[in-house]
Parts: sequence; C-alpha cells; structure tokens
Amino acid sequence: MAYTAVIIGGGISGTLSAIALRKAGIDSIVYEAYDGTADNVGAFLTLAVNALDALRTLDVDISGLGFDTPRMTLTSGSGRKLGEMSYGTALPDGTVSRTVKRADLYRTLREQAVGCGVRIEYGRRLVDAEDTGDGVLARFADGTTAEGDLLIGADGLRSRTRGIIDAHAPGPRYAGLINTGGYAHGITLGGEPGMMNAIFGKRCFFVHTTHPNGEVWWMANPARATEPTPAEMAAIPPEEWRAWLIDLFRRDRGPAGAIIAATDKIFTGWKTYDVPTVPRWYRGRMIIIGDAAHATAPSIGQGGAMAIEDTVVLATCLRDSPGIASAFTTYERLRRERVERVVEQGNRTGGWKTLGPLARIPRDLIMSLGMKHMARTGNDPSRWIYDHHIDWDGPIRRSH
Repeated sequence: MAYTAVIIGGGISGTLSAIALRKAGIDSIVYEAYDGTADNVGAFLTLAVNALDALRTLDVDISGLGFDTPRMTLTSGSGRKLGEMSYGTALPDGTVSRTVKRADLYRTLREQAVGCGVRIEYGRRLVDAEDTGDGVLARFADGTTAEGDLLIGADGLRSRTRGIIDAHAPGPRYAGLINTGGYAHGITLGGEPGMMNAIFGKRCFFVHTTHPNGEVWWMANPARATEPTPAEMAAIPPEEWRAWLIDLFRRDRGPAGAIIAATDKIFTGWKTYDVPTVPRWYRGRMIIIGDAAHATAPSIGQGGAMAIEDTVVLATCLRDSPGIASAFTTYERLRRERVERVVEQGNRTGGWKTLGPLARIPRDLIMSLGMKHMARTGNDPSRWIYDHHIDWDGPIRRSH
C-alpha cells in the first residue's frame, strides 16, 4: 500500500527505517533535531550476528567498517579467567559479530539512505504532532510543519513522540552506571586481535579489544548509585576522568590502567539508561520504535540490534497489512515480547557490574560455573537472542 511516512530522528533506527520503507515501496522523509550529523561521535558498538543478519536483509553492507569481534572472554579483577563465549553462531557465509565506530555506522547508513532517494532534514526538533484522521501533522520548534500518512518516532531515549502518544508514558530509567572509553595507541597487549575482553574489576567494569592495526578500543562502566546531573558530568575535566579511572583499577590485575594511560582523549562520560516497558507503542497513525520504545542497557550489546530489527519488521508489516492500524498491531505482536525480554536480560547483566565486594564472590562463581557448563554442553542460554532471523520475503502473520 502506498504511504508517505514522517520519520522523527536521524539516528540508526530513523535512517534505517527510511531505507527499509523504501525497499518496501514506501516513501519517507527523516527529520533530525540536531543541525548537523553525528560524524564526530566517538564511541563504538558491537553488532552481533542478529543485527548483521537484519542489515543484510536491507542490503546494507558494513563489512568495510570496524573489525570482527566473534568472541568474548570474561575475567575477574583478580585476573582469574571466568570463561569465554561467542556473540552467537556465525551466519552461513561465516559472518561473525563486528565492532564499529558509531560515527562510521551513521555515515554509512546516511549515505545509503540518501543514495536511494531519502530526504533528511536537519534542525527540525519535534514539539507536537496530531492525527488528522486521514494523516498526521508534525510541528517543529522552528515553526515549520510536515504532513504524511503516518509518523514513526525514532527519536531515542528522550523521545518526544513517546510523550505525544501517551502523556503518562514512563521515561528512561537510570541504571546506576556511567560510561566512558577511548582508543589507546602505542601499547602491546598480546592476545588475539578482535577478542573482546571483559573484566569484572574490584571497583569497576572494563572491556577492551584490539583492532588488527594495533589500536586498543576500550570502555569502562564506573558505578554510581545516585544519578549525576548533566552539569556534574560536564564539570569533570578529561584529566580528572583519567585519574579517577586509573584509581578505580589500581587494585586489579589486568591492563586497564595501562590502556587508560595510553589514551590521548577519553570520551566525555555519559549515563546508562534503559526503558523497560512502555505500555503504548502507538496511537492512531503514530508509532515509536528503537530506544524510544524499549532501550536496553549496553551490557549485552543488543541496543542497536533491537532498533535494527524493529525497522525491518515495521517495514514488512506496513508492506503486507491492509491498513496502518493492522500494521501497527501486527508489529507490536511480533516485537514486544522479544524486546522486553532482551531489555530484562540487559538489566540483569548490567546489575552484575554494580555489585559490592561481598556479592562479587558468588557472582564470579556463578559466571565461572555457567561458562563451564556452556563449554561442556554447547548450550548457550542466549542463543534465542542471536539466532533470530527476519524473513523479508515471507508473508507476515497479520493480527486481526
């Protein structure tokens, strides 16, 4: 059915929604709140095989970005190896999970969207929207408006669309963790390039992996029970971040301190949030997807993957359903249980990073026993996350 979609948000889910809709024969325009692109975003993310499989469905190739990171080792702060696991089974052609810079991913998606005829307008911050009966009308902070047959809110954690759909919708929940990281140079760690090394330190979680060119990519998650204000975060100078982090890892066995010391520029810190359950994903001709509907903590590397899967499923629902209402109902039926289960899994795993000294002992034992059981039986309890496949060419099972 021929529609024109208004997409709010030019991040991963918004830009990829436009690509997916175009493949489904549906036109769209992306409206991004910021005046420019995200090309200067410094952080990175790992896309597991389910995310890469969904991207492949949309003919998006990121094989030239980042590097393969097929496996992860888990180590305690004392240096004891707790186990090793994969980010899911390799795809039939051997494709494994891949770690990429966010800026490179944004750029690639934007170039593909523009290349297939999608228009992206910047500096258009949504303030309100309404269902006009036969369409939607979006109003922006600069006084301009946009009209379409439906509106997709891909506007992230602080989604304005979520509040328009349901004024009582819950907002993001602080997860008790701060994020920072960087890229270290001139340090040789040994080990296998592309192996993700997760260290559950005595006072802080740390993860690092080595690019084939020798650059070390790393992230740290200092725990802080009380949520700092934006002003407090902004007031911490780079060298204070460095000193704080090195002190947090001072009692650990491992390379965290040396990696941090070898990093020229440490990322400005940001807080970890999730959005566990949003009762209403849609109203009338408006719907939310990605982090706007179900943000997950980054502890299991599925935030981007869930947003990517969303775009594929929503496009197939709009393509195959007799109307927008039916498409939205079917989409929610196909997605809600899976994404909320992933959010809960991320919350449990993230909680392991915030444990105190006494709780860390049974945690490490449980993790070690679990890893040994997986190695012995080949039974990965997370397989349901990674083995998920969306059949673009098959008909969807519509809701009535």
